[in-house]
Amino acid sequence: MFFGGDYNPEQWPEDVWAQDVELMRRARVTLVTVGVFAWARLEPAPGRHDFGWLDRILDRLADAGIGVALATPTASPPPWFSLAHPEALPVDAAGVRLSHGSRDTYCASAPAYRSAARRIAAALAQRYHDHPALALWHVHNEYGTTCHCDLTAEAFRRWLRHRYGDLDTLNDAWTTAFWSQHYTDWAQIRPPRATQYLPNPTQVLDFRRFTSDELLAAYVEQRDLLRAATPGVPVTTNYVLGDWVPVDHARWAAEVDLVAIDHYPSDAGPAAEEEAAFAADLARGWARGSPGRPDWLLMETAPNLVYTADRMHTKEPGRMARNSLAAVARGSRGAMFFQWRAPRGGAELFHSALVPHAGPDSRVYREAVELGDRLARVAPAAAGVVEARVAVVYDEPSAWALRARALPSTRLDHLDDARRAHRALWRRGITADVVGGLDDLSGYAVVVLPGHYLMADRQAAALRAFVEAGGHLVATYLSGVADEHARIRTGGYPGALRDLLGVRVEEFHPLAVDASVKLSDGTTGDLWSETVHATGARVVASYADGVLAGRPAVTRHTVGAGTAWYVSTRLADDAYADLLHAVAADAGVGPVRPDLPPGVEVVTRRTGDRSWLFVLNHTATVCEVAASGVDLLTGATVDGVVRVPAGGSAVVGTG
Repeated sequence: MFFGGDYNPEQWPEDVWAQDVELMRRARVTLVTVGVFAWARLEPAPGRHDFGWLDRILDRLADAGIGVALATPTASPPPWFSLAHPEALPVDAAGVRLSHGSRDTYCASAPAYRSAARRIAAALAQRYHDHPALALWHVHNEYGTTCHCDLTAEAFRRWLRHRYGDLDTLNDAWTTAFWSQHYTDWAQIRPPRATQYLPNPTQVLDFRRFTSDELLAAYVEQRDLLRAATPGVPVTTNYVLGDWVPVDHARWAAEVDLVAIDHYPSDAGPAAEEEAAFAADLARGWARGSPGRPDWLLMETAPNLVYTADRMHTKEPGRMARNSLAAVARGSRGAMFFQWRAPRGGAELFHSALVPHAGPDSRVYREAVELGDRLARVAPAAAGVVEARVAVVYDEPSAWALRARALPSTRLDHLDDARRAHRALWRRGITADVVGGLDDLSGYAVVVLPGHYLMADRQAAALRAFVEAGGHLVATYLSGVADEHARIRTGGYPGALRDLLGVRVEEFHPLAVDASVKLSDGTTGDLWSETVHATGARVVASYADGVLAGRPAVTRHTVGAGTAWYVSTRLADDAYADLLHAVAADAGVGPVRPDLPPGVEVVTRRTGDRSWLFVLNHTATVCEVAASGVDLLTGATVDGVVRVPAGGSAVVGTG
């Protein structure tokens, strides 16, 4: 089990280092990330390196038996670089060049930046390739910076040439006949900047795709240098989650040796645990596309704080450990935090840390010591694979496309729809992968497709093959409406999926913020409704009032050996959970444990005849769950029922 976090020894005098290492040993820390933001210390002037301080701290850590995820510091170029290469500073969508003074002050398309990034990565690889502390390479930090400068424009045009081949094909894909946008020379194409009215949505979509690929190319350049120097050391980068991030993480998964994510819930209440479960299952779904097993690593989270929109909420006692074990339950190879020691100054001086400003004589550090012990106890469970026969599909390009202006509703949000589907399953105790593609649906009995707006022909064919082979598909409104170029598929919605779902949608009826629709089965929906015609599907529920009264709202279509459901409105949470639970039951999939009380999370990891049942009690009352075996956390034998205290956890192993 990896346990530790980002460690920034360069922020502290060396007399603190000995204390840090001793505190790490006491907490049973196994891995720390070093050097993420240390470029200015490592290379104080062009080509002049200062590795002495890094040598000394890596030696200390190695002597203590603590591994290092050695980072390349390329997310924060030093001041001298920005001064020497102002063309490498990012330009925003308004055409304004930003100044040095924060992190991420770089343009990934700037040759000077890419060259300097390769040089510092190569220097680190050359010096530390055989250091005994080196356990993992951590490239960059949270790739996601966007630039709209002229260098980016040149790179964007190269990318477009490769994607489309010629201008006729690009003009067709971008529908440039609209508003006289027809391009006759590649030089006319620029990144989408602030403009008079609505931008071309496909240009915006392709720019996000380009940015993802450009950042990936920057990562791969460093990765290849590190792999060549240390072929036995895994290389990764930490994915940052958020709707602002222009990275298609599902595509990146094949390029990392270990999927690693940073996750910071935005809700201080019970929704935080639902958010964390979604992020974990998303990481595991992405990891299905990586070369190794479908496990992953929680690279960053906050030890004792939840960052909401208006404040930093202090986590209740025990919540850090419970949340960490929940990540391990869902496939993480441990729990890593940002950060080890809280800084005295800087932009994030109040960021959460395992050693807070109060020092080791604090609740947070004492809980860190306890967590280190617990992670060591549950280490055998790392051999197990999470059991999930349901997949929720989250497609980042579809999420990007649904943020375009001039859509039928300003409240459309594919990420939110994916979270709602996952939450509905979570509340019924059904474990699901959140997958980023439709290329490999083998092993799943149920696939939920929430608002998958963009749909290529090959993706539609994959879904049909899944259903014909006996799979159960649940597709919601706006799925399959547009092709991969964000062009509407004409002839009736949902476009690419009409025949599979056995429906034809004639017209959308977006709902006002405070409006809802009643359905014939007594449930309700909001946000969205449609004029649906059943063209082979059986009507399960109809609209009960308004202009759509009597029209199909929820349908079911038998195709081959499987079934395809269509949901044309946003069902209320309980109704959605009931529907997905029923579909899963039809597919032979049930909860890990039936009749769990709300707020109790149960997940199984299994390998061969060995299994580990994780029980996370997020409630304020004791819960009892059927289980037999040995609780790894306490060493107690469990015979039929495990009793878990309020806010507590159990990990029951068998075999």
